[in-house]
Amino acid sequence: MLGALKEAVTGLGRDQQAPVRVMIVDDSVVIRGLISRWIEEEPDLEVVARHRNGQLAVEDIESSNPDIVVLDIEMPVMDGLTALPLLLKKKRGLTVLMASTLTRRNAEISLRALSLGATDYVAKPESTSQSLTSTDFRRELIEKLRHLGAVNRAQDDGPLAFRRMRKMRAETSAGQRPSVEAKPAGAIDTRSALRQAKVVAASGAGGYELRPYSSAVPRVLTIGSSTGGPQALQVVLSGIGASIKNVPILITQHMPPTFTTILAEHLGKVLGIPSKEAEDGEVIQAGHVYVAPGGYHLRVAKKDGQVIATLDQEPPINFCRPSVDPMFDSVAEVYGAATLAVVLTGMGADGSQGTYSIAGRGGSVIAQDQKSSVVWGMPGAAAKSGNCSGILPLEQIGSKVSRLLEGTFG
Repeated sequence: MLGALKEAVTGLGRDQQAPVRVMIVDDSVVIRGLISRWIEEEPDLEVVARHRNGQLAVEDIESSNPDIVVLDIEMPVMDGLTALPLLLKKKRGLTVLMASTLTRRNAEISLRALSLGATDYVAKPESTSQSLTSTDFRRELIEKLRHLGAVNRAQDDGPLAFRRMRKMRAETSAGQRPSVEAKPAGAIDTRSALRQAKVVAASGAGGYELRPYSSAVPRVLTIGSSTGGPQALQVVLSGIGASIKNVPILITQHMPPTFTTILAEHLGKVLGIPSKEAEDGEVIQAGHVYVAPGGYHLRVAKKDGQVIATLDQEPPINFCRPSVDPMFDSVAEVYGAATLAVVLTGMGADGSQGTYSIAGRGGSVIAQDQKSSVVWGMPGAAAKSGNCSGILPLEQIGSKVSRLLEGTFG
């Protein structure tokens, strides 16, 4: 009995080391071949199927059993949006990465696909020749396949693996509680938080150092998000209620051009308040949503006694443009202790350095918790920085922000 259990656990360990299984669905034979070659050069990824339309993918999904599907939008016979729900129905918990060129129509379809169950998207260059030479497209695609495929496998490797993953998440979440918050008070020296965060990281302890919420009523809400962000943004902002009109809302969501335009328009329709891509030099107003345009960093500055938006195309930060860090840094400089920041689901650590600026000036930071995040990269890095006042499930963030904007700190 013990021998069988040991063999099963050992087998699970080997299983966890197996490459992430990828299905490629694209009507272009060149693109299918290109992505396949890229994947084959990565030891932790493998191609298990390649199809030229959605119908073939649906028919093969159970046999190939991929961890993740790269799904083109425009294909003959059956397009990606039609195939998406059929794929998800046939394989529970499947991770689907939509792929499309940067047209307005494709951006709208990609965002709709996210609402229908796709996990994320990747923007393809406009032409095949550009795809062949685009290092950014390759890097983004491989990074997302690696991270999202691994998350899918961790949840789908059988009862024992799932229990182990849940236990690991519980041990690394904030105190194994549904939410973790500090009590309101004045600002704390961030050096103390940094020292404690280092101790936590070194010891592998489950709790994170939390700072008290600022005693100042927020005069701005600034949000950073990436993978899973469009859905998370809608949940948070819809949950704030009427107090959303008390402050300007500045958002950096990792998205390419056109996609950010559609996102801003969508948020405006959902929230019933003005929402648009930020424009360089425009005055920032309460009750308005400003989204960083794809390809531009969004910052704020003071001019003639007013706060204005500034845009620039300085080099990417954390491989991102727009990046959350410069937005957080500038907002903290302008609004100080009246800054309220939220870090939502996303890969990487963008925004974590900006939390030091916010905490150092007495502002407040809330991070989405691990269980409710599609990927606990960005919010996890913020939580581990020691600069957060709360680590909350997605569904609780909006109501907490509402209370803070109304001056209710308890």
